[in-house]
Amino acid sequence: MEPGVEELMPRLLPVDDCDLTEDFDPTVPPRTPQEYLKRVQIEAARCPDVVVAQIDPKKLRKKQTVNVSISGCQPAPEGYSPTLKWQQQQVANFSAVRQSLNKHRNHWRSQHLDSNVTMPKSEDEEGWKKFCLGERIHAEVDALSDNENLGIDYIKLGFPPLLSIVSRMNQATVTSVLEYLISWFGEKKFTPELGRWLYALLACLEKPLLPEAHSLIRQLARRCSEVRVLEENKNEEQISALNLIICLVSRYFDQRDLADEPS
Repeated sequence: MEPGVEELMPRLLPVDDCDLTEDFDPTVPPRTPQEYLKRVQIEAARCPDVVVAQIDPKKLRKKQTVNVSISGCQPAPEGYSPTLKWQQQQVANFSAVRQSLNKHRNHWRSQHLDSNVTMPKSEDEEGWKKFCLGERIHAEVDALSDNENLGIDYIKLGFPPLLSIVSRMNQATVTSVLEYLISWFGEKKFTPELGRWLYALLACLEKPLLPEAHSLIRQLARRCSEVRVLEENKNEEQISALNLIICLVSRYFDQRDLADEPS
């Protein structure tokens, strides 16, 4: 070890040079305390000063950066701010839904899915967007052809968040799908299909929240507040749905700084 390094990293147990026989072989197990200490010295001298980890970038997820903002939600449009009584009622209803889901989860998980229901793998982002929202919304097709109106095509319309479906999703999948839909919502408009799935996923989200889920739901609430401000036609039903999500995030999941002030 160099003298300069010796000053920065003094030996806790100073060891004098060992008098060893000429046939000393550091590759074989030590036979005496002196041979052991000498072997340790040799191995320490061979260690590089700097070690660089070899990381395979292919194994890293493509989304590693989480943007966290400390700003709150934008106020509701004038005349559309929910009352405190309404918010308290929504929290009570939501709590009842969660309790029922937890109580009957094993029952619904045991129910057979229809033959046309194939749940994507947890890491299949595009697959889950199509599964939840349907190919029509995912591909941004505004209308269905006459032939498509003859029956319900869940491949094109998206599968609803049936209890038999969401009960099969573990917490990792719930969080992943929530992330996929919030990412989609970050650049797209709010739809009833999206609203139903967001409500269902929030109902499946376990408390206490993991840091990733905590960041996601706050991002969701802020996005909902942005969309309702930009709602040109002031669609009361849509604003009410956006108010509901903000209410659940802020008041049920204890993100009170995002809550709407009672009107």
